[in-house]
Amino acid sequence: MALFGNAHTVDPAKAQQDYARLLGHGEQVHAAFLLIRDTILFTDRRLILVDKQGITGKKTEYHSVPYRSISHFAVETAGHFDLDAELKIWISGSPTPIQKTFTKGVDIYEVQAILTQFVAR
Repeated sequence: MALFGNAHTVDPAKAQQDYARLLGHGEQVHAAFLLIRDTILFTDRRLILVDKQGITGKKTEYHSVPYRSISHFAVETAGHFDLDAELKIWISGSPTPIQKTFTKGVDIYEVQAILTQFVAR
């Protein structure tokens, strides 16, 4: 399903190893999702968006979003004909949300619960 641009779950321990250089001292990955070449990491401190760029994907941009800067978020569940669920996250000071699409195999309610756990602190 990754070829269709939809996210799927990644083992948090594997993501912890793969992205150790991005993490602060003691920071832990609680959930991770892969979207073709891009990755979404939910840590205990922030949301990290790993954006592979270009045809080769050698150039990478890392977006670090502290949970306190998330003003609100929305999830749109999959329908009968639309098999994908969508996550939208609004960052303070930005009118346009970050949007990510998840396959039906990913529990969007779990994604929402992870965000709630960290944003509602």
